[in-house]
Amino acid sequence: MDYKFFYKTQFQEVYYIPKTKNITIFDSCMSILYTSVMLKIGVIDGQGGGIGSLIVKRLKDEFKDRIEVIALGTNAAATSAMMKSHANKGATGENAIIYNSGRVDMLIGPLSITLPNAMLGEVTGKMAEAVVSSEARKILLPLNQEGIDIAGVNKEPLPHLIELLISKIKETENV
Repeated sequence: MDYKFFYKTQFQEVYYIPKTKNITIFDSCMSILYTSVMLKIGVIDGQGGGIGSLIVKRLKDEFKDRIEVIALGTNAAATSAMMKSHANKGATGENAIIYNSGRVDMLIGPLSITLPNAMLGEVTGKMAEAVVSSEARKILLPLNQEGIDIAGVNKEPLPHLIELLISKIKETENV
């Protein structure tokens, strides 16, 4: 059988299109465009990973397979908790966070991921620098775990903050 072209989907499956089918160049570009617009979200958390796992679970419930969630834990327990909440991929440690901060479209986590020595010292200066200097859009939850209060921010329970996070993603990204 003679084939006109092929393309890969987001799941790395290759589809061959027979030459007999009338498919235009535009149709082939649309399939490639569809696979390239999947939003990559890095969720960073530490300690037990409780906050990150709630975020991952809510993201997957809301956006299903339209996004790719990468769990970035400061320790193995945090990464494991986020992976149990169905993150697509997971990585642990300083180098993983530094490496992946520049390779995602959006970074999500508590405000403390931008503070050196936060989370009982789990966030290193290099991690905080990588998060802050990343070109990715950052949505941070203003949780007061490090003794830092932000003027003008109302204290909300974690579930309300996660709902605000979801609405912020919907408002800024076409997911």
